[in-house]
Amino acid sequence: MSNLFGTIFTGTLTVGQFLLAIASSILLGLVLALVYMYRNTYTKSFISALVLIPAIETVVIMLVNDNIGVGLSVAGSFALIRFRSVKGNAKELAAVFLAMTIGIICGSGFIVLAGIFTLLLCLAMLALELLDFGKMSENERYLKITIPESLNYDEVFEGILKKYTSRHELVSLKTLTLGSLFRVEYVITMKDPKQLKKMIDELRTRNGNLEIMCAKAAVDREEL
Repeated sequence: MSNLFGTIFTGTLTVGQFLLAIASSILLGLVLALVYMYRNTYTKSFISALVLIPAIETVVIMLVNDNIGVGLSVAGSFALIRFRSVKGNAKELAAVFLAMTIGIICGSGFIVLAGIFTLLLCLAMLALELLDFGKMSENERYLKITIPESLNYDEVFEGILKKYTSRHELVSLKTLTLGSLFRVEYVITMKDPKQLKKMIDELRTRNGNLEIMCAKAAVDREEL
């Protein structure tokens, strides 16, 4: 049984070992991509990347197997490339690091361990999706209001928010157009989501009919 979890690399790297590691990493990357596609929004390029990242990481680890620290540093840099220029949400970040880890394990020669690890993590991902674990209340909202600089943002909306929300918290304040406008951002919990339009109509009478945006809280806050 212990041999099942041993490395396939027992000396000089052979062509057969190399091909087995690459094929295993691609197969496991495909499994990860298929699981990620369940109930998630994705692009074709991102799914293709999830399939290929493990194979890329596998090659990197095999080339620097005499210095695992260097290998991990390079592999980590590759995994973060996507997030240097494009915003990614928390699920994408987790999927990329999972793909990277699969590649590291395969590159170290622990093929069976990589398969078990992938299976367990994919089952965990599916379970979290099916159970809607961590899902926020439907009453949670993220509210952005643009106001002129003459208004006192601390008090001007207090009465309206108390009327329509059970909880509201000012989380951000930003100046716009050289300070002539402010954008205040709240996290709110609606007492009754059906009253959202009435609340926004009343807010518009206070902010001079300037821009108001209301969205589910997680949409704005989960980006990394």
